[in-house]
Order: sequence, then C-alpha cells, then structure tokens
Amino acid sequence: MRYKSGLQTRQRILDATRALLGDHGLDATTVGAICETAGIGAGSFYNLFESKEQAILTVAREAITAVDPDPSGTGTDRLAALVDAYVTFLEDQPQLARVYVVIAVGGGLTDPQIRGRILRHHQERIARFTDAVHRTDPALTDAEALVAAEALLAALNGYAFHAMLDAEFDFGGHARRLLKARIGS
Repeated sequence: MRYKSGLQTRQRILDATRALLGDHGLDATTVGAICETAGIGAGSFYNLFESKEQAILTVAREAITAVDPDPSGTGTDRLAALVDAYVTFLEDQPQLARVYVVIAVGGGLTDPQIRGRILRHHQERIARFTDAVHRTDPALTDAEALVAAEALLAALNGYAFHAMLDAEFDFGGHARRLLKARIGS
C-alpha cells in the first residue's frame, strides 16, 4: 500500500512539474510551486526527488522519449516516420511538447546538466535524421545528408515554435509538405 501511495505521489509531482513547465516556464517551476500544484508537502517531494532539477530532468526524459518513433534506436528509421512522430508528438501531446521546448530553450541555456542532455538528444536526432535521409537518397554524400537532415530538423523545430504560438498554424500540413519537398528533390 505504501509503495502504491509513493508511486501516486511521484506521478502527482511529475504531473505538476509538467503542467508548471508547460504553462509558466522554467523559472516558475519551483519546489514550492510543484508541491502546491501536486497537493503535497515538501517532505514528500524530497522523499522522492533530490531536487527540482531531478524532477525537471525526469519530465525532460519523458518528453525526449515521446518525440522518438523508435526509442530502442534500431537504426532503421524512415524519414516519414521521424517527421510523423514529431507531428504526432506536437499535436497529441501539446503540454509535453511545450515542456520539451521550454526545457530545451530555457533550461538548455542556463543549466549545464539540462544543456548536456538536450544537446545529446539533439545530436542523436540529427544522426537518425541523417541516416534516414541517406536511406531516402543513397546518392548523397555523408556531408550532404547531414546538411539536409539539419535543415529538415531546423525547419520542423521552427514550425513547432510557430504552432505553439499560433493555434491556427497547421504544423502537420507544413511538416508533411516539407517532407514531400525533401523526398521529391
């Protein structure tokens, strides 16, 4: 029973952390705000997490995993699957997508541990996009595939920012047209 209660409290903490990050940003995500939003005391928080950074990194890991079409990393990603995973992530999990952006931009600029994690994730995504571009167009050199992958991912990230700022923006439509242009080129 105690174990179940601890799991429920942990989930409430993570839900509160996710909500605060997505709605108010990194600076507003304090231990006090997390505890208040989760309806728990600080002691309960510290029984489960060493710091707010640990809770934030747990939510960041969740967001990073959610944007990945193949978390096991088998290395056979198709470009369309990578783009579709990003579209699905942004459209089906908007709060988690906001957390992903808030952590990447806000935390990545100010916290070395978060920056390292986000940078590793970004480098892994670039490598996977590069491999997928190469599978789509084997005639490309490694350098050309890398440039194409970086450009595609940069455009998708730009579209994601636009979609978060403008609810009317058709992220999925733009992403799929971009992919079609990339594959058709």
